Amino acid sequence: MPLADAIATPDGKRRYVRRLFATIADRYDLITVLLSYGQDRRWKRRLVTHAAAAGAHAVDLATGTGDIAFALAASGADVVGVDVTLRMIELANVKKRTGGRAPRFLVGDMTSLPFRAESFDVATAGYGLRNVPDLRAAINEIHRVLKPGGAALSLDFNRPSNRLIRSVYLAYLNVTGAILGWILHRDPDTYRYIPASIRNYPGAHGVARMFEAQGFERVEYQPVLGGLMAIHVARKSGPHGG
Repeated sequence: MPLADAIATPDGKRRYVRRLFATIADRYDLITVLLSYGQDRRWKRRLVTHAAAAGAHAVDLATGTGDIAFALAASGADVVGVDVTLRMIELANVKKRTGGRAPRFLVGDMTSLPFRAESFDVATAGYGLRNVPDLRAAINEIHRVLKPGGAALSLDFNRPSNRLIRSVYLAYLNVTGAILGWILHRDPDTYRYIPASIRNYPGAHGVARMFEAQGFERVEYQPVLGGLMAIHVARKSGPHGG
């Protein structure tokens, strides 16, 4: 089945993404470095600076191997990292150091989080929203588990609105993804999922409007890498949220 057809429906995308991330988990950290020109950690630190995480209860969604969760913990937050892929959680746990503050990690689905309402001050996601099969359901869950005044923050690829820029960007990711997929997995389609997922993504502006539609306030996004990436910041209305 062509990739575009495989991810065209929520159920199809759910199955495809779960298989994909189970396959690439052990190469995940390497791929994020290569596709970000080595800037991935800096972007994640920038995301965490917006979280004002000291003393906060934080959840890092689509945590992967835990980069953002560890950064939140280092800033003073009590953190739980959640990912749908068991292997990602296993790798995140391997990174834990003895002593000091460390995140807890568990397997869970962003569209059906295993937490009570109003459990967290901060919710983060790195490259997560673009991959969920139902983006509205994920944003609704983020809103549900945040306390009033809590902050939602997301780092992800953008879908540039300029058609020419978008075409060049997606072509670059397609070619680069094919090369990396062949080198690392002997399958050129492995990382072609990234440009395919961007084609179906509403882009930074569209995601911001979805946050607002789900009841978030003070929603903004900041261009990263000339607008090819974006950081979203949104607040759940409440005593400290405006």
